[in-house]
Amino acid sequence: MKLSLASAALGLQLYTISHNPSSALAFRHTTPASFVTPKLTTTTTTLHSTPGESSSILHLTDDQKASPLYLRRPRPIYTPGSIPDPDYVRIFDTTLRDGEQSPGATLTSSEKLDIARQLAKLGVDIIEAGFPIASPDDFAAVKQIGDLVGNEIWEDGYVPVICGLSRANEKDILRAWEAVKGAKLPRVHTFIATSKIHMETKLMKTPAQIIEIATNAVLYAKSLGCDDIEFSPEDAGRSDPEFLYEVLDAVIKAGATTLNIPDTTGWNMPWEFGGLIRQLRENTPGAENVIFSTHCQNDLGLATANSLAGANAGARQLECTINGIGERAGNASLEEIVMALALKGDTHFRDGPGTGRLFTSVNPVYITPTSKMVVEYTGMKCQPHKAIVGANAFQHESGIHQDGMIKNKGTYEIMTPESIGLMRGDSQSGAGIVLGKHSGRNAVSTRLRELGYTLDTDKFNAFFGRFKEIAEKKKGGFEDEELEALVTDQYGVYNTYCEVTGCQVYDWNGWDPHGNGYNGRTRWCRAIHSQDGYRAGGCGL
Repeated sequence: MKLSLASAALGLQLYTISHNPSSALAFRHTTPASFVTPKLTTTTTTLHSTPGESSSILHLTDDQKASPLYLRRPRPIYTPGSIPDPDYVRIFDTTLRDGEQSPGATLTSSEKLDIARQLAKLGVDIIEAGFPIASPDDFAAVKQIGDLVGNEIWEDGYVPVICGLSRANEKDILRAWEAVKGAKLPRVHTFIATSKIHMETKLMKTPAQIIEIATNAVLYAKSLGCDDIEFSPEDAGRSDPEFLYEVLDAVIKAGATTLNIPDTTGWNMPWEFGGLIRQLRENTPGAENVIFSTHCQNDLGLATANSLAGANAGARQLECTINGIGERAGNASLEEIVMALALKGDTHFRDGPGTGRLFTSVNPVYITPTSKMVVEYTGMKCQPHKAIVGANAFQHESGIHQDGMIKNKGTYEIMTPESIGLMRGDSQSGAGIVLGKHSGRNAVSTRLRELGYTLDTDKFNAFFGRFKEIAEKKKGGFEDEELEALVTDQYGVYNTYCEVTGCQVYDWNGWDPHGNGYNGRTRWCRAIHSQDGYRAGGCGL
């Protein structure tokens, strides 16, 4: 474990997340309360490459450069179809496409642009900006993101790939390409179903026809000038693996660079899905020339587990959404995948290519603000117990847990809230302590002392009994004001900051009818005496 001067100055204990010692995140100990997240203020440099084209370079602030929380791990140079470092996992965010397909989650073009910029700040590799053929507004939103966010280059050289989704027909593909081609790194993602139930009842096509359609779709995208083409065999999780070998072989030969394997209905168990990825990599001709990807739905609550199983089997692109939003039960959650790889990627993924020490270049400190933006814009709230970003994810009510957290936060938290951008500070005893009916003596007495109340043993015992009696009936835990009110009610003890020692009130008769202002010059006077000896007086009109 290595500490930089900057991290030592901040009092951070760092947990190295990969074999690259320059990249680390704070997981085991909290950031000091005095450290406040600096607002991202970027300076922009405009570059002109060819007439009519320009790009912007975004720079971090000096404060962010000095903090290890804001250091983004270097990523391999982007090349469609290959990754120079076999341990690197690309994060493909589809919040703006699949996430928006959640019922009631419609986003405006300006909202999509805001989220896309936040995703770039987070550092995702690919942003699937939408389904351009779906509507004129969706096309405009994808094009705007491609033209703007797709040309905003960060000073470390990072610029996100901007992707548009299309069905496997020329009209869709052309529309998608027109929307994304203005980006520095444009991608077209085309798909067609390959499971028996989809081919026979939805598409009414034979397997041979499916192969022909898929091949022609990729060939057409390539003919338009697109050299980054993703192909998805929809419902691959319920498709015949032998048929998938044929389809994938054909699209690789046609020019596909990424093969995305969807568990469209959330049907697979992790060992099944990981096994499928391994089978496809081992039995598809030309598999070594493309990137395998996962796209897992959450119908059985296994989307994140299946995605990680796919990574363990050699998938090097994982598709996901912020807060796990998406159709039906949602998608694999970006924050869960990213933090699982940050914490476990260095040690628990040894079944695929490379050294098995997997990593991403996503900067987790932007997870919380990104999550909150998506909640605000979509109206899709997270359940309180949602992993990583739920309201309760870093809060503790059990007395046993609270006692452990007060003594050592590592007893019940495997990452710090600060590492995902949630700056806890001194609130809730600096340890997410929520006082309720399960709270123990240590947590309650600690909070009372922090509020300035010191009770002897007998008084505290009586107070604690009363606290428990009320907590049994109260919903939502005790706020500080309620705790103070209980102390006052029980003992008449006041945490006095100041007292009024004198007050004079003068009558005020209103406006002078002759236009001379107020009839009474002085409305009030006061004198205040505080605990630290400070005296003040004042008067006013």
